[in-house]
Amino acid sequence: MQVEPASVGDYSFLSLFMMSDWVIKAVMLILVLASVWSWVVAVDKFIMITLLKRRATDFEDTFWSGRTLDELSAALGNDARDPMARVFAAAMREYNEGSGTQRIGSTNAKHERIDSVMNLVINRELAKAEKGLPVLGTVASISVFIGLFGTVWGIMNSFRAIAASESTNLAVVAPGIAEALFATALGLIAAIPAKIFYDMYLTDIDKYGGRLEGYADELSAILGRKLNAGG
Repeated sequence: MQVEPASVGDYSFLSLFMMSDWVIKAVMLILVLASVWSWVVAVDKFIMITLLKRRATDFEDTFWSGRTLDELSAALGNDARDPMARVFAAAMREYNEGSGTQRIGSTNAKHERIDSVMNLVINRELAKAEKGLPVLGTVASISVFIGLFGTVWGIMNSFRAIAASESTNLAVVAPGIAEALFATALGLIAAIPAKIFYDMYLTDIDKYGGRLEGYADELSAILGRKLNAGG
């Protein structure tokens, strides 16, 4: 009986998935879910980093607009949405704390406490910004190996088919080889974008951390001068 051509060589993605065994199906599903998850994290990080940069620029413009620190602190109140604003608010709280009894502690000790508070806020804000990056790093590092496992399993299926049919005809080995290559491709599709996004966002967050630290140094210098001048 002659096989219909339409049923021969149907190696679309859906057909490859449907004709594969449960191991290859599991590998494909894991890789697809990992890829989708990494793209969701990547989009979320893109929005977050864009907002962080924009808000930092807005706050810096306000900070250097000529208003006094007390005026800026009063205008900001408790509504510090930006990490840079939260660094400023924390420093001003520490600066104003016990201002009437300043002589209890030395000026240098108070200055050190202000620096310590700002560093704590910076570390906390950077930890928040880095949330989700381990997902991209994990997907980038393990997807290739999961895809490689699917590749090996698909090739093993081809050898089993050869042993069962005692033939090396292309129709016998093609399904297993196609499954193997498809698993490899899915692994690369998941890993490559995740690696690119991970490196790009890690660099962006490092630069933003440097920007926060630079601002903290400038604010520390201003407050240090005010402390030395007696407030």
